[in-house]
Amino acid sequence: MAWWNHTVITELMFLAFPSRPELQALFFLGITIIYAAIVTGNLLILAAIQGDSRLHTPMYFFLGALSVVELSYTAAVVPQMLASSLQTRKTISFGACGAQMFFFIGLGGADCFLLAVMAYDRYVAIRHPLHYTLIMTWQLSLCLVVASLLVGFLLALDLVVLIFSLPFCGAHGIQHFFCDVPPLLWLVCAKTETHEIAVFLAGTAAILVPFVLICASYIFIAGAVLQIRSTRGRRRAFSTCSSHLVVVVLQYGCCGFVYLRPSSSFSPEQDQLLSLVYTLGTPILNPIIYTLRNGEVKGALRKALWKPVSLGVSESH
Repeated sequence: MAWWNHTVITELMFLAFPSRPELQALFFLGITIIYAAIVTGNLLILAAIQGDSRLHTPMYFFLGALSVVELSYTAAVVPQMLASSLQTRKTISFGACGAQMFFFIGLGGADCFLLAVMAYDRYVAIRHPLHYTLIMTWQLSLCLVVASLLVGFLLALDLVVLIFSLPFCGAHGIQHFFCDVPPLLWLVCAKTETHEIAVFLAGTAAILVPFVLICASYIFIAGAVLQIRSTRGRRRAFSTCSSHLVVVVLQYGCCGFVYLRPSSSFSPEQDQLLSLVYTLGTPILNPIIYTLRNGEVKGALRKALWKPVSLGVSESH
């Protein structure tokens, strides 16, 4: 019977959206503004990095890769979320739900590993400044980005295959805005203890392992910073890391709370709010944090934005 219930499912319904039309309109407007800011901010960072040769270094290569990944994983969720908010029946096909989960988890996992890579890059830059270019070669930088993507998508593939091979029965409504692991496990009509352990192990690999690597990197960074004699040198070394630390705390704090806890403590309302924080909050804060606390990026942005204006003025004359 479980097998039959599993095979007849063709769509799932999202239940987290506001039911009142005026609240739906506010939700749509708010998410649209935030998504537009995410796209604009991250595209500006990419334009600044591309347009200023001084930023053609591994540090900014990783920052650009982070922007691309965050643009991609918000694109895997937000457009569908906006479309659902305007629909009377807020449904998604079973196959589309699996595809959305695969890209969201894969790119989200890659995002976590990229933050660990960026911490290692800062460690090398501060601990071994004279050998930085010899250690952080372009070949190694590209390999680290590709490895982050591969590990993220391999973990996502395992999770999606695992969850969507389970029998779903009963109500097919998801207490969420998009397809994610915890709310889908609640729809399974079989014992899920083993699968919850697998989800926890995958979450550990994607969240806890990179976080431990980041902590180790910053322990060594702190030791190196304390050895710098000049106050100005210590301040500059810290400023290159503080932006990254803010993003790390936000990203890993929210993701760890959602994925590294037993399903018995699953709270739909709480998880819905947290999911919006790490889906929309980190991608919109990244451009703001890295721009406000990085003079080189601010200079490159001014240069990139001023060039079209100056060209237009000169052509008018």
